[in-house]
Amino acid sequence: MNIKPFLTEAELPFCKGCGHSSVAQNTEKALQKMNLDPLDVILVTDIGCHGIIDKNFLSHTVHGLHGRAVALAGGVAAGVNNSDKKIITFIGDGGATIGMQHLIGAAHMGFNITVVIHNNMLYGMTGGQPSEFTPCGFKTPTLPEGSAKAGYDICEIIASAGASYVQRVAGVGDYSDSLVNAFSAKGFSLVEVMEICPSYGVKSNPGMKLSKVIEDSGLAVKVFVDGRDKEYVTPIDSSPKSLISDKFNVDVKYSHNLSKPVSIMMSGSAGEGVQSAAEFLAKAAMTAGLHATKKGSYPVTVGVGFSASEVIISPEPILYTGSPVPDVLIITSVDGLNYAKAAAARMKGGLLLVDESLDVPQTGAKVVKFPFRERVGARNSAFYSIFWYLNNNNPFPIEALKDIFMNNKISEKVKIETMLQF
Repeated sequence: MNIKPFLTEAELPFCKGCGHSSVAQNTEKALQKMNLDPLDVILVTDIGCHGIIDKNFLSHTVHGLHGRAVALAGGVAAGVNNSDKKIITFIGDGGATIGMQHLIGAAHMGFNITVVIHNNMLYGMTGGQPSEFTPCGFKTPTLPEGSAKAGYDICEIIASAGASYVQRVAGVGDYSDSLVNAFSAKGFSLVEVMEICPSYGVKSNPGMKLSKVIEDSGLAVKVFVDGRDKEYVTPIDSSPKSLISDKFNVDVKYSHNLSKPVSIMMSGSAGEGVQSAAEFLAKAAMTAGLHATKKGSYPVTVGVGFSASEVIISPEPILYTGSPVPDVLIITSVDGLNYAKAAAARMKGGLLLVDESLDVPQTGAKVVKFPFRERVGARNSAFYSIFWYLNNNNPFPIEALKDIFMNNKISEKVKIETMLQF
C-alpha cells in the first residue's frame, strides 16, 4: 500500500484549538485509509473560516461562493459522472444555512458527493453572529443573552431528503472511520461535525464543554441513515445538438491587413458607450474574417465610475480574453484615465489614443491626442474613437464598422456622418 499525503507540511491556518483543524486531519486520515490518490479527490469549499484550508490540500480544490459549495460540487459530480472519484464539500453552519436548498436538492438527487459540515454554531469569520444552527441558550458576541430558539437539526432534514448516509459526530479525537463510511457511500452522504469556536464560542460561553452543548441541544450524536444507496447517474445524450446556432454565423464580407493579434483596450466612463463600442469593433472585425474576443470591466455599482473593455482581434483563433499590456489603448474620460494608468505605464510601444481634454499618463507608447468629447459629446466619444482608430490605422476596412453601426438602433439616434468627421 502506497500511502500518499493529502495535506501539505505547512501549518494549518486555523486558530489554536479550532475544530476545523481536526476535520482536515481526520479527512486526510480517512482518505489514506481508503488508499486514494490525491488527484482522484476534488475538494469544494465554501466561504468561511474552514475555506482557507484550500492551500493545504494536495488534491484538486474549488473555492465557492457563500452557501453555493454544494451546488458547485453537484455540478462537478454530474460532470465527472464517476463514483470512483471522491467529491468532498466542506461547508460551515453559515454556508449550510444559506445553501439549505442546495443541500436538500443534492441529497434528493443522490449526487455522488460527501458534505462535511463544520458546525461551530455561529459565523466565525465575520464576528460571531448566530446562525440557524445555534442551539437554544448558546451565546455569541452579537447575541450575549443566548439564542431563544433551537437550531435546525440538519441531519434529520437531510436524512428525510433521501441521503444515502448521514451521521453527526463530536469534533474531537479520531472520527476518521465515520468519514470513511461517508466517503464510501454511494450517492449523497453528510457528516455534521460539532465544534465550538475558540475565538467566539468559548469566550461567550465560559466553562461550557462541547459534550454539554450537544447534550443540552438534544442533537444526538449518531448515524441517522446508512446503506440507503441512491446514486445519481448523469444522463448521456449520444446525439446532442450543437450549442452554436446557425443564426449566430457571421458572414465574411471584407478582408483584413493583420498578420498577428492586436489587443485594443478602451477605457472611459459608465454610460458613454464603451462596452457597446467594443462589441461593435469585435463584430466588425469578424465580418473582415478575423477572430475576436471581448472582456468588459466596470465597478460592482453598474452605471457609475469607469467602464473598460479589452478587445483582441486576430487572424488566428484566440484562446483567452484580455491583455495586461494592450497594443492600443484608447482613453476617453477622466474615469477611464484613472483606471487605465497602470496599463499605460506597462506599454513599451504601441499606440495611446487619448482625449484632448485629458492629461497624458506615463507610457512608452506613441501618444496621439484628439478631441473626441468635444466633437461628438461624451455619450458618443467611445464610438467615435473606434471609427478614428480604424480610419487612421486600417487593420480592416472602416466599411465593416459602418455596416455594424447602421444595423444597430443607435444609428437612429446618431447619424453615421457624425462618426466620420476626421
